[in-house]
Amino acid sequence: MTILLTCLLIAMLLPYLAKGPVAVAMAKLGGYDNHHPRTQQAQLTGFGARAVAGHLNAFESLLLFGLSALTVIALDKVNDTVALLAIVHVLARILYHILYLLDKSTMRSISWFVGVFCTFGIFAQGF
Repeated sequence: MTILLTCLLIAMLLPYLAKGPVAVAMAKLGGYDNHHPRTQQAQLTGFGARAVAGHLNAFESLLLFGLSALTVIALDKVNDTVALLAIVHVLARILYHILYLLDKSTMRSISWFVGVFCTFGIFAQGF
C-alpha cells in the first residue's frame, strides 16, 4: 500500500507543480497579476495556454485517480497490479504534462490514454 499512497501523494502534488510553467508564462505577459490571475491566464497563447491546460488537466486526472486509489484501499484490494498501475499512471501523467508543454499533441494524447487506462485498471481491481 505504500507504493499506492506514494503515487497518490505525487498525483496530488502534480497540479501544483504544473502551476510553475503557468506562472512563468504569466510573468512574461507583463508580470503575474495576482488580483486577476484567471483573466490573465485566459490571455495566454502558445506555451502559456498549453501550460494552463496541462495544469487544469492535472486536477481533472487527480479526481479519477484518487477515487480509484481510495476505492481499492477501502475494499482492501491493494495488490501488486494496483501498485504497478499506480506507478505507470504517475509516470504517464508527468510525461503528459511535459509533452503538453512541448506541443507534442499525438504523444500527449497517448500518454493521457495510458494514464486513464491505469486509473480504470486500478478501480477494476476492486471487483
